[in-house]
Amino acid sequence: MDYQKREGFCQTGTIFDIKRFATHDGSGLRTTIFFKGCPLRCVWCQNPEGLEKEPGPVYFANKCIGCGTCLKTCTREGVTADERGIHVHKDREDDWDRIIYNCPTGAIAMDARTCTVQELVREAQKDCVFYRRGSGGVTISGGEPLMQADFAAGLLAELKKLGIHTAIETSLFASREALEKVLPHLDQIYGDMKLADAGEHEAFTGVSNECIRKNMEYLLTSPEREQVIVRTPLIPGHTATKHNLAAIAEFLSGIYPQVRYELLNYNPLAEAKYHLVGREYCFQENPGLYTRAQMLEFGEIVKEHGIRNLIMETGA
Repeated sequence: MDYQKREGFCQTGTIFDIKRFATHDGSGLRTTIFFKGCPLRCVWCQNPEGLEKEPGPVYFANKCIGCGTCLKTCTREGVTADERGIHVHKDREDDWDRIIYNCPTGAIAMDARTCTVQELVREAQKDCVFYRRGSGGVTISGGEPLMQADFAAGLLAELKKLGIHTAIETSLFASREALEKVLPHLDQIYGDMKLADAGEHEAFTGVSNECIRKNMEYLLTSPEREQVIVRTPLIPGHTATKHNLAAIAEFLSGIYPQVRYELLNYNPLAEAKYHLVGREYCFQENPGLYTRAQMLEFGEIVKEHGIRNLIMETGA
């Protein structure tokens, strides 16, 4: 009998990317598997292609040779053209498999694929030599992997069975049941704490932070708390403010004074993805990375408000 069926785990799930040799998604060299779908709508999202749960078509203009095959293949105006070029309407029902198959250059492709646990385990095993040498392993990310908690638990359980180190990157916007399904199979937990204020959290992410705060408190008072690293991505004008960082630091240190807390420098590379998914980025002019001096200043803020174990790359 199949392992996942025997244990009651889900056999298949939807992913949108696999990144090999990642160095910022856990200890050592990681194979990071990105799960499709996220309940948050952070205006600065680093992976906008992973927001929607269902796979959809995406258009790469730089690959298009203007042959018009897609226009001839589509039957319900899923693809149209005007003086500005080709337009792919992912919200329209069409024979996308046929359209993608017939595109000679791969200019139209699906933004995700359905995989089995076994397929992803085989992918991870290709990198096992690097895990052994550099204490690496597999990290599941997203999107939000807890939206596919049964599939995530099945994958993590099988990886653990093979002795592979496991980690998760999660917003913690999930039910307690979903969280408890994956916890027994994790070696490392990266949980986001983006905004302390409930109103700001809802304004910038589209959801309340109530369950996030409850899940964070649950983790930091559980036997697994030594496996937890809390992260705040520093987004100019949104999360990277003195009042927000101070409030987060006080909240976390008030639960567990030895909490490990990481400040993540702003990543300006996400902006390039937004035109592919038809979304607007939160900045008209994309800011750059924070300087070493600015990162050190952020670090001092959280230390002054109770953080003892700070993780931060300050750069040159």
